[in-house]
Amino acid sequence: MRPIQMFQIDKTIVSEDILEKEFVCNLGACKGECCIAGEAGAPLEKNEVAILKEIYPKVKPFLRKEGIEAIEKQGTSVVSDLGDLETTLIEGAECAYVIFDDNKTALCGIEAAHKAGDIDFKKPISCHLYPVRVQEYTSFSAVNYHSWPICNDACALGVELKVPVYKFLKESLVRKFGEKWYSELENVARNLQK
Repeated sequence: MRPIQMFQIDKTIVSEDILEKEFVCNLGACKGECCIAGEAGAPLEKNEVAILKEIYPKVKPFLRKEGIEAIEKQGTSVVSDLGDLETTLIEGAECAYVIFDDNKTALCGIEAAHKAGDIDFKKPISCHLYPVRVQEYTSFSAVNYHSWPICNDACALGVELKVPVYKFLKESLVRKFGEKWYSELENVARNLQK
């Protein structure tokens, strides 16, 4: 197994995995397991904590009773034991913002409110960027691909459709880092293919 290769764009250190790995979410297969599994809520940026507080009244009608109860007891976001900002969980399990469709697929109540035109905020950037995770350091941000067995179907679909992670996540990467950064990422990808 070769070591993970990295490259720099502005103040980000990026894993080549996001250019080389292939990925397309396959909700029909995984049923949105990434919103349910794990031991923590979705990572939040500082500004998103304020956004969640502000939009909660408009998101609340889209949420399940259990989610509303968790949020009204714990808050629209929480601080983990490690000091990380995260979305609230329902009894330590799924995200409080999770809703389910008729096929028992986990969806995002925040995104449902956004699609209905009730709010401008789509969902936390960490959710929008998944399977890419961004770790903030003092002088740079590390941009890494996160591999998790629950996404094996998404990896298989990505291989079948020949869609690299960075292309699948174009909208969210532009949202996080901007058009110029994404153009530079595309240049790196082109150079790697030569």
